[in-house]
Amino acid sequence: MSVKIAPSILASDFANLQKEIEMLNASEADYIHVDIMDGVFVPNISFGIPVTEAVNKHAKKPLDVHLMIVNPDQYLEAFKNAGAEIISVHYEACDHLHRTLQGIKQLGCKAGVAINPHTSVELLKDVIKDIDLVCIMSVNPGFGGQKFIENTYKKVKRLKEIIIESGAQTEIEIDGGVNQKNAGMLREAGADVLVAGSFVFSSEDPIATIKELKKIQ
Repeated sequence: MSVKIAPSILASDFANLQKEIEMLNASEADYIHVDIMDGVFVPNISFGIPVTEAVNKHAKKPLDVHLMIVNPDQYLEAFKNAGAEIISVHYEACDHLHRTLQGIKQLGCKAGVAINPHTSVELLKDVIKDIDLVCIMSVNPGFGGQKFIENTYKKVKRLKEIIIESGAQTEIEIDGGVNQKNAGMLREAGADVLVAGSFVFSSEDPIATIKELKKIQ
């Protein structure tokens, strides 16, 4: 099965957001990655529920919503209602991660957990069967266009081992600095989903760029 591609609209042209979403609809992208930042958990503010709703009105691909926010539990239902099909919360932002994952699933969404570059994948062992998708941050969260952190390959390989050992069905998503140079190595290490922001939206032909990424086996 080919790798899944989730272009991040954080790197899109916000003044022409509808046009950007329609472009993604016409592409081979699997998900539309929506980065929610609150200026507290991360040092940046992106957009929130109204923009997610607006994106959902035009999107024909599932919305992969990445909550880089404190107290994510109080917003889960709002993002589900705004159109999220996958909701990822940060391990570092959840006091009761198991409860949060159950809450996401009760809403009928896929439950994701994102981990920062300093967070060990070993910390997910006890809840791995409750997680549909682990989003490994390969840059520090908060801003697009950052340089890929090389230690990510090792984390992906170890997480894949944990998933296989536990018999879980969890997918591994990589978020940050993904491009044509590292995509193949990430796939080889065990990645299932690649988030690509700047690499897609700053290319001359985003549809062709997504198509090239999809070819990676």
